[in-house]
Amino acid sequence: MAKGKKEAIESKNGTAATPGDGAGQQVAEPPEVARASAYEVAQRQLDEVAGFMGLEDDVLGYLRACQRELIVHFPVRMDDDRVEIFTGFRVHHNTAKGPTKGGIRYHPDVTLDECRALAMWMTWKCALMGLPYGGAKGGVIVDPKRLSIRELERMTRRYATEISLFVGPERDIPAPDVGTNAQVMAWMMDTYSMHRGYSIPAVITGKPVSIGGTAGRESATGLGVAYVTRAVLKQRLGRGLEDVTVAVQGFGNVGSWTARSMHDRGACVAAVSDVYGGVYNSHGLDMRQLLRHVAETGSVVNFPGADSLTNAELLELPVGVLVPAALEGQITRENAHRVRAKIVAEGANGPTTPEADAILADNGVFVIPDILCNGGGVVVSYFEWVQSLQSYFWDEGAVRRQMENTLIASLEAVNGAMTQCKCRMRMAAYMIAIERIIAAINVRGFYP
Repeated sequence: MAKGKKEAIESKNGTAATPGDGAGQQVAEPPEVARASAYEVAQRQLDEVAGFMGLEDDVLGYLRACQRELIVHFPVRMDDDRVEIFTGFRVHHNTAKGPTKGGIRYHPDVTLDECRALAMWMTWKCALMGLPYGGAKGGVIVDPKRLSIRELERMTRRYATEISLFVGPERDIPAPDVGTNAQVMAWMMDTYSMHRGYSIPAVITGKPVSIGGTAGRESATGLGVAYVTRAVLKQRLGRGLEDVTVAVQGFGNVGSWTARSMHDRGACVAAVSDVYGGVYNSHGLDMRQLLRHVAETGSVVNFPGADSLTNAELLELPVGVLVPAALEGQITRENAHRVRAKIVAEGANGPTTPEADAILADNGVFVIPDILCNGGGVVVSYFEWVQSLQSYFWDEGAVRRQMENTLIASLEAVNGAMTQCKCRMRMAAYMIAIERIIAAINVRGFYP
């Protein structure tokens, strides 16, 4: 791994967009192998669990289908007076347990199938966490770094208007994801509120605290990854975070907060990466200096005192914990046999394909599945929704305590299912989630 030369990373037109609930400000590209379709992965995971559980075909068919799908094409006037047409999506997977919940993604590779997959994963995640939500996902095909702040606001407000017939505080509550942040959520909340003539803060989570957001929301997903990983390390290896080295792929909201949270709790964070590449120091990276470097240059690349490496190389480092916190489909059958971590903690949604899951298990690599590992974000989004509905707000300490309690209770339930059914953790987590959804379906029945 050669040390890379220094080069400034600047975004066109000075955009202020930074990612929120998803991979983060710089989203790591997949390894140099064919990336599986996220929707294909989600469907195959469901089929595998259905076979293990012996689900009837009609139940499986119901769970496979997304309930609502919206595609919108809308014009936005750019700063140079051109009119550009954008395409966006909003998908509701399942509403058996309540209104839907899921992020808004701004990325050039957003597709309807990706939104379907992410909405499905969110359904399982909410059910596993015991939240009264179904899963949703949305996005716009756009590179937000190419837009000025004014263009980004106009696009966001028009997209929010286009999907407004799908959203509402009792119907569907969006949140940040890859390429979006608290400011984008503020514009969406304001747009929805202006259409109705009064403020409705509960329509969106991930908002700034000044307009009804919750303390602790920004760090929630990454901090939750640290909480769950720490508990798994203690249970399975009898070790703490202070006893392991960590590599984190993706250094946006989830990845950066995961790295920071694990570092603060004693872990040696040896490697991190973003879309431009990665950096590695076997003795550990100074998180405070690294965050300052990213703020100044826009990338982790060329961080002083570290060697450069690719995203593919990061996945294969001999570390105790590997955190894929970028996009889906990163660990595949082509590279899974080269993963040398003891534990893979899925900070991203769907980073491991079914074939890779089997290879990792055969090689003794323990995988903490996404619907458990990164559930802290939606748990705190739920807390924000409750606070916005009640106009009664908690301090950050209360938010963190309640999040950790929820995550650890979910982990214990999954551990129990693993022991009882003698299966991998992903299978156990899915079984719990699906059983809870089926119970809701059976109680509600079918209309008419």
